[in-house]
Amino acid sequence: MTAHQPDGAEPAADDRLPIGEVSARTGTAVSALRFYEELGLIASERDGRNRRSYPRHMLRRIALISVAKRIGIPLEDLRAAFADVPLDRPPSHQEWQRASRGWKLRLEERRRTIERLEAELTGCIGCGCLSMKACALLNPHDALAGDGTGPRRL
Repeated sequence: MTAHQPDGAEPAADDRLPIGEVSARTGTAVSALRFYEELGLIASERDGRNRRSYPRHMLRRIALISVAKRIGIPLEDLRAAFADVPLDRPPSHQEWQRASRGWKLRLEERRRTIERLEAELTGCIGCGCLSMKACALLNPHDALAGDGTGPRRL
């Protein structure tokens, strides 16, 4: 149902877009659209010939998925951000605002993590010892080895 339709009314035929047109308009491969649908990030309907078509409001979701992907946001994080945004109808302004606030919190945490990593890498690279194991600055006396293998400071 769109804002232009009374309750219970079917969307007009031109409110639905075939998968090829969605792919062309969004620059997203058809295979990626199918994958996003499998993950529950977007939704389509099938016509009598079993062809997928998408409601026009899916274009916004697909655009956000593309942006998230471009900046390295995992699809699982995006799924969490979209959890309260309905698939079966165009989301309200309030629903998008709520999702936006949740996404903003995730992005802020991601930014803080990247800044911590940047500070540690800058210190490590500036030290010149080329050895995380023996580094007196970030890992004096290899104290972190007792915590196990792999990165410990993140």
